[in-house]
Amino acid sequence: MPLALATFAVGTDGFVIAGLLPAIADDLDVSVPTAGQLVTVFALTLAVAAPVLGWATSALDRRTALLLALGVFVLGNAATALATSYGAVMTARVVTAAGAGIISSTASSAAVAVVPPERRGRALAFVLGGLTLSSAIGLPLGTLIGRGDWHLTLWAVAALGSVAALGIAFGIPRITLPAATFRARLAPLKDRWVLGVLTVTMLALTGTYVLYTYIAAALDEVTDGSEATLTALLFVFGVGVLGGNLLAGRLSDRHRPERVLLGSLAAAVVVLAVGRAAVETLGTAFVWTAALGLCAGVPVVPQQHRLVAHAPSATPVLLGLNASAIYVGVALGGALGGLAQQSVSPVWLGTPAAGVTALGLLVAFVSARGAGGRRPAGQGAGERSGTRTAATDRGQVTSSHRR
Repeated sequence: MPLALATFAVGTDGFVIAGLLPAIADDLDVSVPTAGQLVTVFALTLAVAAPVLGWATSALDRRTALLLALGVFVLGNAATALATSYGAVMTARVVTAAGAGIISSTASSAAVAVVPPERRGRALAFVLGGLTLSSAIGLPLGTLIGRGDWHLTLWAVAALGSVAALGIAFGIPRITLPAATFRARLAPLKDRWVLGVLTVTMLALTGTYVLYTYIAAALDEVTDGSEATLTALLFVFGVGVLGGNLLAGRLSDRHRPERVLLGSLAAAVVVLAVGRAAVETLGTAFVWTAALGLCAGVPVVPQQHRLVAHAPSATPVLLGLNASAIYVGVALGGALGGLAQQSVSPVWLGTPAAGVTALGLLVAFVSARGAGGRRPAGQGAGERSGTRTAATDRGQVTSSHRR
């Protein structure tokens, strides 16, 4: 639970600014597009920070690393809430993203380290549930809290981070994993298969966020400008995301993750492509939004499952790179969605989003074929070579909390 809460806080912090842009722009006396750069900078800083700061903290046990990262995260949000100029807010967002860059991958590797291989998918899904659900539930809730004063939302996120830190401090054992040099952390990028997997993650997120970044505008006609209706639609999306996330965890434990990934991406292409027609009425919009959330909630889990099964001893490295790919995708999705609106209205963004997702499906198909000779997901390196143990693959859990 504390690990999922930590990733929920990070995800909420990354996306909630989008719902507060008009208020922030007015308060800081800048244009809305200028204020929008706070979202892009946060995502890009997080993408760079994940491997760099992940390496810098790799010698620490996972609990200590998480507490350090959450401390920076909380202070960054407090500084954002207290800032009175655009430059100060931008600086605070960079600091916040630096802490957030460590949290997602560290939380995932901690979860993997304390469960047996056959439960990795569910463990990853549970932790990822906080991150993915935040994009839907964190955004409307944060926007609702900040309607009167956007600073309150940042204080609320800081409070979430503090609660998560307390839960990790008292509820998570010390987990020691092998430290890795910075060169070693980037070495997987020389593996064409790993690079293909990371590319799929990036394209899947890019496709989703071409549309989702501007979902309020895309649904404006069908909601008739009603904030309550929009919030209900976003909540339905969030339920779909959570359902897809949990479903992906179970399916990835029972079937090859490649099959789960390909099926979800193919479904996403169809759902995105029919988006314009699906939002003609409020009833079909609710069904479509739930389906979109379901498709969005699936891909990241089998992707992480594939990376962990590929090299269990390099789990922190690979998950850190995957976290970077996620946020590069978020940033690219927002940028491409903005560019696309020079030619189409927001309600038509599902079409270019489907095109990007179809490209991700193609790359996923190629990488899945390249995985044909690899061991099934869930088998550790020791099961293949006979020289390692599951405990070694998962790292060492050293604490009085260990059971």
